[in-house]
Amino acid sequence: MSAHTGPPRFSQSRRLTIVLVLNIALIGGLVTVGITASSVGVLAAAGDTLADSVALALGLIAVALRDRNSEHPGANKPIAIVAFINAMILVAVTVGVVTEAIVRLREGSPAVLGLPMAIVSLITLAVMITGALVLGFSSHREDIHMKSVLIDTLADAAAAAGVLVAGTIIWLTGGLYWLDPVIALVLAAVIGYSGIRLAIQAIAALRGADIDFDDD
Repeated sequence: MSAHTGPPRFSQSRRLTIVLVLNIALIGGLVTVGITASSVGVLAAAGDTLADSVALALGLIAVALRDRNSEHPGANKPIAIVAFINAMILVAVTVGVVTEAIVRLREGSPAVLGLPMAIVSLITLAVMITGALVLGFSSHREDIHMKSVLIDTLADAAAAAGVLVAGTIIWLTGGLYWLDPVIALVLAAVIGYSGIRLAIQAIAALRGADIDFDDD
C-alpha cells in the first residue's frame, strides 16, 4: 500500500472529526423521524449513519496510531483493519434493512408520513454533501480508509436523495406507501455493494497488496 505524504495526511484527523460530528448530529433526528413516520427507508439511513460514525471513530484511532510511526512497514495496517470493520458493519446493516423491507412488502407497508420523511432526507442530503466537501473529492487517493469514508458519504447523499423523492411522492399522493420499502431495498443494495467491495480491498491491503485508489 502506497504511503502518501504532504498536507492532506496531516489534516485527516481534523476532517474525519468534522464528518463524525455531522454524522452524530444526524442520528437522533433520523431515528426519531424513522420511528414517528414509520419509514424503513429513514431507519435504514439511520443505521447506515450509525455504522459510519463507528467507523469514523475507529478511523481516528487508526490514523493516530499510523501517524505515530508513519515510516513503519505496518503503519497502514490499522487503516485496513478499520476499513474491513466498516465493511462488515455495512453488510450487517444491509441484511437488517433487506429483511425489514421484504417483510413490509409481503405483509403490506403501513402508512408512512411522507412530509417528515422528505424533510429529514433533505437535511441529510445537505449534511452529506457538506461532509464530502470537507473530506475533499481527492481524498480517495490518500488511503483505503479515507476512500471508504468518501464513498460512504457520497452513497449516503445519493440514498438521501432517493428517500427524499419517495417521501415527497408519498406526501403529495397520500399513498403509495410501498415506495418506502422499495427505496429501502435500493439503498440496501448500494450499501451492500459498497461494503462487499470495501471488504475485498481491505483484505487485499491486509495481505500486503497495493490498492489502486483511483479505481472507483
